[in-house]
Amino acid sequence: MEYTNLLTHQNESIFWITINRPAQLNALNKLTIQELHEAIKAANEDISVRVIALTGAGEKAFVAGADIKEFADFSPEEGKNLAKEGQKTLFDLIENSSKPVIAVVNGFALGGGLELAMAAHIRVASENAKMGLPEVSLGVIPGYGGTQRLSQLVGKGKANEMIFTAGMIPASEALSWGLVNAVTTQEELVATVEKIAFKIAHNSPRAISSAIRAVNASTTANLNGFSTEIEEFGNCFGTKDFVEGTTAFLEKRKPTFTN
Repeated sequence: MEYTNLLTHQNESIFWITINRPAQLNALNKLTIQELHEAIKAANEDISVRVIALTGAGEKAFVAGADIKEFADFSPEEGKNLAKEGQKTLFDLIENSSKPVIAVVNGFALGGGLELAMAAHIRVASENAKMGLPEVSLGVIPGYGGTQRLSQLVGKGKANEMIFTAGMIPASEALSWGLVNAVTTQEELVATVEKIAFKIAHNSPRAISSAIRAVNASTTANLNGFSTEIEEFGNCFGTKDFVEGTTAFLEKRKPTFTN
C-alpha cells in the first residue's frame, strides 16, 4: 500500500513503519495519524508479520510532537474530540495491537511523539534521543494518553515532574527511569531493535497476543488483571502453539511456531 506520509518495508517477520515528514520533524497531523492506523491494522492482519517497528525519518526526530497549526483555533469541544478520536484511531490501537510494537526512538520524542512511543509495548532509543511532554508550555496538557501512560511507566512523581516542568530528558535518564527499555548508538539502533524483534518472533505469536491482553488489563479500567491472566492462560491450552511448544520441550528440540 502507498502512503503519503509513511514509508514501509518488511525484513523477514519484522514490519517497519517510518513516519516520513523529516522537514516537519515527523510531526503528527491528521493524515499521518490516519495512515498509521491503516498501516498498523494491515500489519496486524498480515500473517507473515510477527513484530511491528515504528520510527521516524532522518536522524533528528522520532516524532517532535503534534502539528499545532491544525488545532490552534479549536474550541473546548473540538479539543475533546481531537483527543478522543486520536486515542481511538491510533494510540489505543497500538497499545492493543495483537502483535508487539517497538518504538524506535531515533531523536526527539516530544508531546504526541512521546505519547506515540509510550503506546508501544517496547521502546529502544538512540543516545541522542530527548523526550518530554511540553504541552503545558502551550497552555494545554497531553491528550493522547500521555498523563496516564507516563505515570504507569515512571511513577506518578516523575510523571508530574516531566509534565509540570515541560522539560526534556536525555535517553540515559529515560533509561534509568524505566521510560525506555534500551539505549544504543544511532548506528546500532536498527540492529539492536531487530535483535529484540527476532527473539520475539521465535516465540508463540498466539501466546504473545494473550500476554499483551493480560498485561494491558492491569492498567485498564473495569478489568481485573488477574482474572484476565487466568482466562488467557487457559485459552492458550487450546492452541496449536501450546501443542507444538510442549511437544518440542519434551522432545528436547526448538519449537517451530506457524501462523
